[in-house]
Amino acid sequence: MSIVIKGGTIVTALDKYKADIRIDGEKIVAIGDDLERDGDEIISAKGCYILPGGVDPHTHFDLDFETYSTADDFESGTKAALAGGTTTIIDFATQDKGKTLNQGLDKWNRKSKGKTYCDYGFHMAISDWNNSVSGEIEDMVNKGITSFKIYMTYKNILQMNDGDIYKALKRSKELGVLIAFHCENGDLIDSLIDEAKSQGKKSPKYHPLTKPIEVEKEAITRLLQIAEMANAPVYIVHLSTRKGLEEVIKAKLRGAEVYVESCPQYLILDDSHYELEGFEGAKYVLSPPLRNKENLDGLWRGLKLNEIDTIGTDHCSFNFRGQKELGIDDFSKIPNGIPGVEHRISLLYTYGVKTGKIDINKLVQLTSTNPAKIFGLYPKKGNIAVGSDGDLVIWDFNKSSVITAKNQFHNVDYTPYEGYEIHGEIQHVLLRGNRVFSRGKIIGDVQKGKFIKRVKLGGVNSNV
Repeated sequence: MSIVIKGGTIVTALDKYKADIRIDGEKIVAIGDDLERDGDEIISAKGCYILPGGVDPHTHFDLDFETYSTADDFESGTKAALAGGTTTIIDFATQDKGKTLNQGLDKWNRKSKGKTYCDYGFHMAISDWNNSVSGEIEDMVNKGITSFKIYMTYKNILQMNDGDIYKALKRSKELGVLIAFHCENGDLIDSLIDEAKSQGKKSPKYHPLTKPIEVEKEAITRLLQIAEMANAPVYIVHLSTRKGLEEVIKAKLRGAEVYVESCPQYLILDDSHYELEGFEGAKYVLSPPLRNKENLDGLWRGLKLNEIDTIGTDHCSFNFRGQKELGIDDFSKIPNGIPGVEHRISLLYTYGVKTGKIDINKLVQLTSTNPAKIFGLYPKKGNIAVGSDGDLVIWDFNKSSVITAKNQFHNVDYTPYEGYEIHGEIQHVLLRGNRVFSRGKIIGDVQKGKFIKRVKLGGVNSNV
């Protein structure tokens, strides 16, 4: 049976117009008028926007540490993604120190198999660099993983030195793949943490003070210089500061190929949350930390001026009770991360589109089209066009609600956006032509998500 979506306003990264959409099987086969035939399922989108399914390029589901794991695994995390209008996520499979990339990938395949409600892919996070790992990069590409991640912080666990970063970037250039970077100066952070703790400063409010703006700016500056030496493109994850963005702009003017991601938390939440009474500030401990209003305003300007390419979430959820509380006597032991995959698009619509900071086309560009293009999913994902996957979100922009921990799909005991009003309500979500979410409920118990092999990387101007 085919599906026809009638009466809605189609919104893409470039256009906004009224038309109907016909889906046969998993693909969009026609856009226009009078598309229905006998036996078709008709879905009304009257008074609604029809958006391409969101692509979140930055999630951490079922991420395990020594004694605990994130609150959201692939089942709850991808349910939350669908509830928020995201139909494809790219999670971070991670190489453990001393092990191989293939062992890391096998581990994440086991974590995700049979549990995903939306489509998914992996970046491969690299913690060691040697000749063997260099050879495995090509193995990853053959298995559909064409993007990687390197951390410039978290010493003895993930942090990579500058010499190995250069070697990895040279290898990425050879193979035509993209490396994403967590840009913070880990050595400096460790010294600042030690200094604070030696002075008895152990509450959550000292978290941002040990990760000041300068540690992000310095790492971005250093990375971009290394990338230019290697003549390789780079992708900067979860940018939190205007000063860091200014370094990116300078590098682009020099001809560097660099893509930038930010997140809703760095646009909406500010560092005043670390001053909350008692231990409440722990709910907002993430890396990089929240910044002041000047930085928030600077990032909004960056979105409007096309200086920032994507909005991910860095969804990495830990329960406040029992997990965040591990650092109740020492802020450096608070698990870093917050939930967000469910609320990304609604927050950007409410606090960006509704306030006039960006338009609805920019929202689609940031949350769907650009991540699909950069990470080799376009035009299958990230677009509404004949031949694209039937990944669609029917969004009623006339409704509003309030975010609470009680009404979220995230499997975590709090939300950093408790009490925030959001405008717009998702009526239906389709994944490859299957209606998977409707009026507040996941449809069916069968996980319909598929692993998406990414063969070729593009860029924000790519059409392939």
